[in-house]
Amino acid sequence: MLDLVTGGSGSGKSEYAEMLAVEAHGKSPKGKLYYIATMYPYDEECIKRIEKHRNMRSQKGFTTIECYTHLEQVQVTGEDVVLLECMSNLLANEMYREEGRIKPGTETDGVDAILGPLFVLADKAAHAVVVSNEVFSDGVEYEEETKQYVRLLGEINRKIGKKADKVTEVVCGIPVFVKT
Repeated sequence: MLDLVTGGSGSGKSEYAEMLAVEAHGKSPKGKLYYIATMYPYDEECIKRIEKHRNMRSQKGFTTIECYTHLEQVQVTGEDVVLLECMSNLLANEMYREEGRIKPGTETDGVDAILGPLFVLADKAAHAVVVSNEVFSDGVEYEEETKQYVRLLGEINRKIGKKADKVTEVVCGIPVFVKT
């Protein structure tokens, strides 16, 4: 089972995705409940935010796996439930970090390099929940590098949405079911 959860910043998508993962784990209690965290700790503010979120998750039974790039390094079993938080950070890391795989001129290969391991992970796990940001509706004109990021995230979200069993957009804390 693959769920895609999208929404704007502060929409409640992360809380909703965590609830989905915890519920799924209740149906597959022999496996582990993994939280794949993709936010790279760039500065003190990020470190504090990561620590706060890790403490909140630990009370829900999540085991955190830090994975900033190269998702294929994460291994799960058929009884595990995984929550990837979030695709937006993973893409940014793959584009802008030195160890990332998406370099100018390799965008298509880079999208496949992200989605291939994601789909393998989702196929292996009992349930996978992917969180991604809705960054396409703000009407702001960006620099070309940011436009490329937004285009790639849109392509990734579309491809995940096509493969996903369920797609939910969270608006003001309210889940809006796009694909069920």
